[in-house]
Amino acid sequence: MGIGRTLIVGAAVLRGRRRGHAAPDPYPSTAPVRQERQQAQQSPQQQSAADAEKPTELGKDDWKQVVKRAWKETKDDNVPLLAAGVAFYAFLALFPALIAMVTLYGLVADPSTVQSQIESLSRTLPPETATLIADQMRSITSSSSGGLGIGLVVSLLGALFSASGGVQNMMKAINLAYDEKESRGAVKLRGTALLLTLGAVVFVVVAVGLVAVLPAALDSLGLGVVGTVAVFVGRWVGLVAFMAVALAVLYRYAPDRDNARFEWTAIGSGVATVLWIVGSAGFSLYVSNFGKYGKTYGVLAGVVVLLLWLYLTCYIVLFGAEVNAEAERQTTQDTTQGPARPLGERRAVAADTVAS
Repeated sequence: MGIGRTLIVGAAVLRGRRRGHAAPDPYPSTAPVRQERQQAQQSPQQQSAADAEKPTELGKDDWKQVVKRAWKETKDDNVPLLAAGVAFYAFLALFPALIAMVTLYGLVADPSTVQSQIESLSRTLPPETATLIADQMRSITSSSSGGLGIGLVVSLLGALFSASGGVQNMMKAINLAYDEKESRGAVKLRGTALLLTLGAVVFVVVAVGLVAVLPAALDSLGLGVVGTVAVFVGRWVGLVAFMAVALAVLYRYAPDRDNARFEWTAIGSGVATVLWIVGSAGFSLYVSNFGKYGKTYGVLAGVVVLLLWLYLTCYIVLFGAEVNAEAERQTTQDTTQGPARPLGERRAVAADTVAS
């Protein structure tokens, strides 16, 4: 576990050195004064963008600036290094999360049935990764029981606690993407990570239901060709929409700041969802047709490919956080929940600063 922690801490140190100073004051008292000077120099079009209360009120040029700054911030914040560290912890947390999922699933159904359903869900992944996950699922389901008891509860809590370690490190990385300092106590930080982990497990259960269980249940209804196609398209659309909502929740509650309104976290979640689908499909195609990981790494090919896919996923999630932060900096209006407050009093770096 020291490798991933070193990568994440190293990213923060390098970012501070590159910028030539310590982390910026998250709530600068001079922000209103700076903003008044900036407003005096803005054109009417820029002033209109600065008054945007919703992301939909930003124009095309505004979004170009947001994306350009977000891409620059991925370099300044050492997102590639952060993503590597988070991917390492995600790898350690993945199988405890699968254990928790099988445990929860076993309360309402036969745990052994989840094996084939997970295999159906993992078909979009590279073959090496799908095989690795399938083998682990066979091991988990062979030792799982569906009865609710003290042993099951303890096992579930232990699996959730182990899996929450990966989520906690993702929270720290998102903090860096938002330029925030972590000030939450250990109990609150772990508690938030546990809740987000439980939400992630529920997400996977719902995903399995949409991809594997729903079609089998609807086949008995005799929907015909049109109905079958509609169900096939609808389940994947529903899965994509559910993933976008899940990322929006992550971006809202993971960073240590006053919560942004959902419309300001939905931007990055939408971008990250689209990029993840395209990136995962492209990565799977590359590994299946061009990559020679089996010849290079032998029996470790599945582990290497899984780590690379997790790295890609973490990089995209952190880029979505950068997009959210820069979108908030595109307006002077309060983007946090609750009554509107002036610049410098919103307890969120992205909401308290405005891009030049």
